[in-house]
Amino acid sequence: MSNARILVVEDDFDISNMLRIYFTGQGYSVEVAARGSDALTACRRQLPDLIVLDIMLPDMDGYAVCRELRTTTRTSHIPIIFLTQRDERSDRIAGLELGADDYITKPFDIEELKLRVRTAIRSYQRLNMTDPRTGLPSGRLIEEQLRELMRSDDWAYIMVGVDSMAPFIDEYGFVAADEVLRNMALLLNEAVDQFGTANDFLGHASGETFVVITHSKSVAAMIDHLRKRFDEEAPTHYSFIHREQGGIPQPDGTLAPLMSLSFGTVSSQTQTFSDIREITETAAELRRLNSQDSPKR
Repeated sequence: MSNARILVVEDDFDISNMLRIYFTGQGYSVEVAARGSDALTACRRQLPDLIVLDIMLPDMDGYAVCRELRTTTRTSHIPIIFLTQRDERSDRIAGLELGADDYITKPFDIEELKLRVRTAIRSYQRLNMTDPRTGLPSGRLIEEQLRELMRSDDWAYIMVGVDSMAPFIDEYGFVAADEVLRNMALLLNEAVDQFGTANDFLGHASGETFVVITHSKSVAAMIDHLRKRFDEEAPTHYSFIHREQGGIPQPDGTLAPLMSLSFGTVSSQTQTFSDIREITETAAELRRLNSQDSPKR
């Protein structure tokens, strides 16, 4: 469970600081937001794996925050645990009806909260809802979004692949590769926040492959931004020597280039699709043709 990200939304400094210290000691990465608007901004910047959400906040109540998260495609899957002084049955029902996953009242047992947090995160990962490395939706959630596409129009499906990752893993290992994937998730959130819409979707399909489903008219600008930002960030994952060489020397004398991105984009504006498999296979083929990992003829 280490590296899972928790967002604590709590305006009481003593409580939020205690939770930050405690869950950091349990191996989680913890971010604190004292206001509901700050929590929504934090989620746009980087998706947490779980949100501990107080109901009484200075700018907007936790119910409003939960409603906004649940009705925004990019954040609709994030597990939410309400943390509040209210213990009325109607309050608990109201929170659960908005889509909260759990509800715990103050004063609370920190060990009980720890177990509920761990259970909620594991449940989502076990149900193939999110990728544990990036926190982005995976498996079933991506498939659900694809099925929605078949009933809508004005969308683009972008498959994004990190090329030359295999030689990077061989040289630097899986821990370093996971850091690349987490950084990629940050860049995707950044790009969609800048060029996309509130109803856009990000997913981590597998290993080095991500998906973006967007209703934006700025698809080309989004892709250009992603490519530029990744090309800026990728060299930082390599040693000085490999950066200077422009890649990693291979046993056969060739040079495996630095990682880069390849894209396969399909759109409802340019093609009609009969099923979701046709969407993914077409995008995958276009991405393969644009990939530096593809065999050169």
